[in-house]
Amino acid sequence: MERSILATLMGGLLGISTLGSLAFVYASPGSPTPPPAPQNDWRLLDPITYENISIFPVVSSWNQDTREFLTLDEGLSTGEVIVSEQGAEGFARTRDGRPISIPHYNNGATVNQLVLVNRSKRPLLLLAGELVSGGKQDRIIGKDRIVPVGAPPLPLDVFCVEHGRWSSGAQFTAAKTMVHPSVREQAAVNQSQTEVWSAVRNGSTYGGGAAGLPPASAPAPRITSRDLSDAMASSAPTQSYEKIYQGNRLGVSVDEFVEEVQRRFARDTYGLKGERVVGVVVAYGGEVAWSDIFASGDLFDHYWNKLLRSYAVEALARPTFREVASRDNAGEFLRHLNGRETQETDPGVYRWRETTEGRLAQIELEALQPRPMILHRLLLHRTS
Repeated sequence: MERSILATLMGGLLGISTLGSLAFVYASPGSPTPPPAPQNDWRLLDPITYENISIFPVVSSWNQDTREFLTLDEGLSTGEVIVSEQGAEGFARTRDGRPISIPHYNNGATVNQLVLVNRSKRPLLLLAGELVSGGKQDRIIGKDRIVPVGAPPLPLDVFCVEHGRWSSGAQFTAAKTMVHPSVREQAAVNQSQTEVWSAVRNGSTYGGGAAGLPPASAPAPRITSRDLSDAMASSAPTQSYEKIYQGNRLGVSVDEFVEEVQRRFARDTYGLKGERVVGVVVAYGGEVAWSDIFASGDLFDHYWNKLLRSYAVEALARPTFREVASRDNAGEFLRHLNGRETQETDPGVYRWRETTEGRLAQIELEALQPRPMILHRLLLHRTS
């Protein structure tokens, strides 16, 4: 407890209120952070299954008020949030036609950093893996974070998912897309541009057999790395994530897969009394792989469609095992990990916390204002 208090005080002292400056705190495995109160109220429902995917809804009677937070899609759509290349300068317009200045920052564009301005009256929530389209290349957000009201232009860490293009493009817009878990893992956990590109090209980083490859007896995935290569060569030569997964470029329909899972999910979660769906635990075949849980049903509802699409792409890129994961194994993804912990803090704004335990990695984004709450919790079984 003393070590935890000391770490918190160090975070406050080291933080500098400049362009997103963060204080880094490393905690030993012997000083785990107590789980937040809402976690004790999570309940797992029976899985919704289709093809090789099982989705366990996570419900709670505890719902935080998250209306104060602005999402990236909302901010970009209204013009209240501006994302530009470094060195860009000019004007954009809001939905009602009002001009907004895009600040000049730094000397030139770089692959792994953009400039973000939050001109809204609400703090902005960013999640790792969210796609912004345009500029010189499409990019994804590199890490969960919150951008406060009135913050100066922020140098934003990103990863490129459009290998090949580096030319003038339209202003960055909301793609309303979340990259699938294999790519999100490389950005959020491994923080590697090379591995992000590899995951985009190969579809999945899942390795279930020797040398990191699926067992020879595994049923083939419906999207193969050859399919992806062919699609890039013919329809998306710049290897743009957004183009690759549009329509039927790969000969399979992601949309049909999503629609069927959505129909079953809506049917099985209809009529909950005194509870809301706040997240999901996702399994492929018999392997529980991923979970996304939010502070409120409203936040989950906002992200659900693009999260589901990302889970579907991952399912199509993995071997088509038809086993259903056990409820007990899925329930393990609701517990708080006890392992090595790393924290980054923007004092008075948010705390980002990563805990690793064996092959499991847990990332929590905690808002510190207007009241402390875990806005988003990601737990995954690492594939690499």
